[in-house]
Amino acid sequence: MMASSGKADELEESLLHKFEERLLQPDVRKSNKDVMDLLTDEFIEIVRSGRVFDKQQIIKSLQNEPIEPLTQKSITEFKTIVLATGVVLVTYRIVRHSRSGEQPVHSLRSSIWKLNNDRWKMIFHKGTLVKES
Repeated sequence: MMASSGKADELEESLLHKFEERLLQPDVRKSNKDVMDLLTDEFIEIVRSGRVFDKQQIIKSLQNEPIEPLTQKSITEFKTIVLATGVVLVTYRIVRHSRSGEQPVHSLRSSIWKLNNDRWKMIFHKGTLVKES
């Protein structure tokens, strides 16, 4: 159950963190089934360019996404806020490290997860590039 303090309980927070990490893994991103299982049918994402993509557009774009074998991504500053029963806002920072010696790339991410038939699914996502802080 969700904590009354506005933060998801530890079990839910851990589960949502795991799902966010899964969506960063190249093998998951390339799997239509895995991505479909993690996103609601009404999912939308606002991408870097400011365009809004729906679930099918995101799945298609992930199929065309180049795999970056020398890149490691880590999640930091992970937080949850319960917006309503069965709806949680997740915010965090991604630090993308390249093994080629380039400067790490930082982005702030936010996702809204919705409990859908006893399964958490993402309904919204937005990432914003930021300067290292």
